[in-house]
Amino acid sequence: MRRIYPAHAYGEAPRVKCYWPTTVESAVNSPAHGTLSADVAIIGAGFTGLSAALHLAESGADVIVLEARDVGWGASGRNGGFCCLGGSAASDKALARQFGENARREFRRAERHAVDLTEGLISRHAMQVDRHSNGETVMAHTEAAYQGLKTHAAEVERDYGVTPTLIPKAALAQNGMNGPFHGALTTPIGFGLNPMKYIQGLATAAIAAGVRIRAHSPVGRIEQSGSFTLTTPEARIQARRLIVATNGYSSDDVPNWMKARYLPTQSNVLVTREMTEAELSAQGWTTMQACYDDRFFLHYFRLMPNNRMLFGMRGGLFSAPWADTRMHRNIRQHFEAMFPAWRHVETPHSWHGLLSIARDLTPFAGPIDTMQGAFTAMSYHGNGVAMGTYAGALLADLVQDRAPRNPYPKIMQTPPKRWPLGRFRRAWFAPIYAAMWATGA
Repeated sequence: MRRIYPAHAYGEAPRVKCYWPTTVESAVNSPAHGTLSADVAIIGAGFTGLSAALHLAESGADVIVLEARDVGWGASGRNGGFCCLGGSAASDKALARQFGENARREFRRAERHAVDLTEGLISRHAMQVDRHSNGETVMAHTEAAYQGLKTHAAEVERDYGVTPTLIPKAALAQNGMNGPFHGALTTPIGFGLNPMKYIQGLATAAIAAGVRIRAHSPVGRIEQSGSFTLTTPEARIQARRLIVATNGYSSDDVPNWMKARYLPTQSNVLVTREMTEAELSAQGWTTMQACYDDRFFLHYFRLMPNNRMLFGMRGGLFSAPWADTRMHRNIRQHFEAMFPAWRHVETPHSWHGLLSIARDLTPFAGPIDTMQGAFTAMSYHGNGVAMGTYAGALLADLVQDRAPRNPYPKIMQTPPKRWPLGRFRRAWFAPIYAAMWATGA
């Protein structure tokens, strides 16, 4: 496999202190052995791959999922657990300029459908995911940013058909949001969840529908001669159709079409120990809203039902033990600056993982145009819980040659352009990250 980070990024070390695996019993999925066949082979057992597998199996398809590690090992099992609007990192102006205003609005509607689809799956399969939060709240870190939220409120109502709630600075404390903020805006769409419980819920539902999940079965080679032949260390799998659902953990040569069409970047998360009511009151942060701030390198945070605080932010461009130490030190400093009353509170869980950024900052779900019968979805820009689930449902229809039952916006149909510099494309973000480290932004 040709990947752009050192092997350290794809090993156990970045995940070893992840909180989510401590909350579930590990599922045991055996590796693929011998010669196997299926209607559809899916590479990757994350949100996208398992959503596609579940929807396909419910339509009667014979599906096998091949995972290099195990269910939820990648970003799907180590993210912040925000099931919310998102998927693109492009502004409204940029989307309208590149794709047109109608396409922009169409994509915004699809964002809401993504949350609704995910919520429906959780309800229909009775998944216990530790759900909380009435929508999502953006916190303004300056007065100017709060004034911008007032304008954004009208845009939310226009695009999503809901009325958001503005919270002025003077009312933050009484809403349990005491901190260095100048106001907030709550959009009543989305919720927080335990992503590992959700991904295991998807896996359980998929297996019940007849899907075969084969763990510790990395696909090292894809051949096509009419059908597809996938090679793992201990098996050869024949399939009529193929879905590649590896996102930030993709390889530039599995298949070659993937080369430079995604840019993995690291996101870092920490979780505190359980806090007492007195400790929560001392900081004045008692809300269980899923929150984020409006900075370029945003912070995302939420108090979970067990009184542990989750706090996340972007990591860095380097992957090595020394880089892990620096990322943890940096995120801890940001945590203490935002919540100074919790400087004494231990954060025993600190980890990071890879998300994917597209050159045009929009997600893709569609055909791999150099391989007839192969499809992929990628680049949710840190919002993969809902959008990854949604993209999987879209692929399940596309791989069966039928029009998607869910809205399929033009923006998501547009194949991602390649990043310049090939395997050195991380260098595009070097000046930005250097400024972040220098200023602590």
